[in-house]
Amino acid sequence: MFDSFEVGKTLIIGPLRVARDVWPAELRKWDGFDFLKMSVIVGSAKERVAALRAPADVYVINRENVKWLVDYLEQCRIPWPFDMVVLDELSSFKNHQSQRWKALRKVRPRIKRIVGLTGTPASNGLMDLWAEVFLIDKGERLGRFIGQYRSAFFRPGRMNPYTGVVYNYNPLPGAEDQIYSRLSDITVSMKALDYLDMPDYVPVTHTVSMEPSERKLYEQMKADLLVRVKGEEIDAANAAVLSGKLLQMANGAIYNDAGEMVQIHDKKLDMLEDLIEQANGQNVLIAYWYRHDHERIMERLTALGYEPRDVKSEKDIADWNAGKIQVGLISPASAGHGLNIQEGGHILIWFSLVWSLEMYQQTNARLWRQGQKELVTIHHIVCGDTVDGDVLSALKRKDTTQQKLIAAVKAQLTI
Repeated sequence: MFDSFEVGKTLIIGPLRVARDVWPAELRKWDGFDFLKMSVIVGSAKERVAALRAPADVYVINRENVKWLVDYLEQCRIPWPFDMVVLDELSSFKNHQSQRWKALRKVRPRIKRIVGLTGTPASNGLMDLWAEVFLIDKGERLGRFIGQYRSAFFRPGRMNPYTGVVYNYNPLPGAEDQIYSRLSDITVSMKALDYLDMPDYVPVTHTVSMEPSERKLYEQMKADLLVRVKGEEIDAANAAVLSGKLLQMANGAIYNDAGEMVQIHDKKLDMLEDLIEQANGQNVLIAYWYRHDHERIMERLTALGYEPRDVKSEKDIADWNAGKIQVGLISPASAGHGLNIQEGGHILIWFSLVWSLEMYQQTNARLWRQGQKELVTIHHIVCGDTVDGDVLSALKRKDTTQQKLIAAVKAQLTI
């Protein structure tokens, strides 16, 4: 931008909190870059327009507003002003049918330089790579159309024999090496442990057990896809829905058909209480998944005299890093990428397990990252002899797809 003048204006696209909080904070951290002017395009439509029109070198926008940006410039007949684009979390553009992907594809010919950043480029399999790579090289390496990519490197897997609809594709022998070879000239793969001074990482599993009456409810749901709990009849339509119901029951509660929480057990809450006590006053971060998990955790810890608090807003993050939050709660769905909260603690407790390898790894990386000065401990609270064990085993094998989840549940049904 200032040495060779190859770039005039740069646009950074990332998750909302990363765009709003992390990039501006990073700019202030680095010596020698205080002359850079940054404008953050978030907020209301009026605020976004003002930020877009403000004079700056680097503009940052959340990925949900990419379509708005392209449409706004087009409606105002303003030429695309960014000759460089940085996609923070390139995997957010893995769906070629999404509005954000289509919008960026429309302006891609006007972008001179583009960089994609991600730690999980193919979290759901090699099929994800086509859409991501297309935005980088305009289809030069993997083809200009998704059909070409499928034909060259995959064969149909499960399909409907009557309609011919293909549900999934399997890579051809040698396809993975061929794909990586084609991408090698535009890809740099770096492991943090190889290049950065990273802290040690210790995973720990804590197993809890249901009472016989609670176990009976779980086994009934697993066998019949239907269970009656406290007078409420709860059912699961298929194996995919069943897996979610079983995960809820393993956590200690389940939603009925009206979306209301029905309590099953408190075993995970008891273990959570013990782990927080064992921390001896050190700050603890708790990862939860279901809304009822959040409600029950807040209720239990508040009754014990703690002041649990969600780590969501910019102020929450600042307070966590300043050591002002002893017990913080985060959802992997909203705090998976980019948040720099490693300064506030080094203990993470997974109250709810998630099937997504990407969310799991990214959430762990909120504490286990450069700048962390303590031994990082990742606790997993697992309900014994439940689908919890399948999920944790799959995360360790890095074998996480929806089909594998369904297969694991079906395997339990046949035992």
